[in-house]
Amino acid sequence: MSKAAGIIPARWGSTRFPGKPLHLVSGKPLLRHVWERCCRAKRLDSVIIATDDMRIANAAFDWGAEVSLTSSHHRSGTDRVAEVAQKAKEFAYIINIQGDEPLVEASLIDRLVETLRADERIDIVTAAHPFESQKDASSPHQVKVVLDLSGDALYFSRSPIPFSQNRRTGIKILRHQGIYGFRREALLQFVKWRPSPLEQTESLEQLRALENGVTVHVLVTKQGSPGIDTPQDAKTLEQKLARAKRRISR
Repeated sequence: MSKAAGIIPARWGSTRFPGKPLHLVSGKPLLRHVWERCCRAKRLDSVIIATDDMRIANAAFDWGAEVSLTSSHHRSGTDRVAEVAQKAKEFAYIINIQGDEPLVEASLIDRLVETLRADERIDIVTAAHPFESQKDASSPHQVKVVLDLSGDALYFSRSPIPFSQNRRTGIKILRHQGIYGFRREALLQFVKWRPSPLEQTESLEQLRALENGVTVHVLVTKQGSPGIDTPQDAKTLEQKLARAKRRISR
């Protein structure tokens, strides 16, 4: 069976949260939380951290992770992942996992791999889930997606879509979760394309695929894993993990 790799792009520089990958949450680097979750996935043959920063690389080496050093000139995490995939020819499927989503579900990663293996027409697969609050759905920092009847993405936007002229339809606004499964060839093609007009307008990389006629299939889950964008997000996560630990110990 064709192999699958989970690749976690990680960089030190962040406008709102410098050094985020190694920020300690419950005594453990944020990136390590993500890596450990990925290691629970049964359909991954390898989990690789892709970084250009030796601070991140050395820390990851210390906890036993496989690390691939990449160029410092990449514009996005997808470009960083593609550099690793270019060299790792033994993997037919590449799962791009966000390094700041420490609650990512191993079962979702497995579903992405299984979807690619089961349907040859799908080159890219991602995930989405209903918003929990209208406030989040209105935020431009939260990405939305609308689907066709086959579960493929019609459009991604920072605006709330679809506009609800008729609330009786019961259609829920879906939050896009930034995890992607690629066929290796599709990923390598994707990064060769120039940023597209809608991509640049919305500042959403995934629109490049749609604008070039690529089908992006979307797995809809009940809930997703929140990203950590600020130190306050990390503090909130730490409190959540502490509450969960107390419940388990009772």
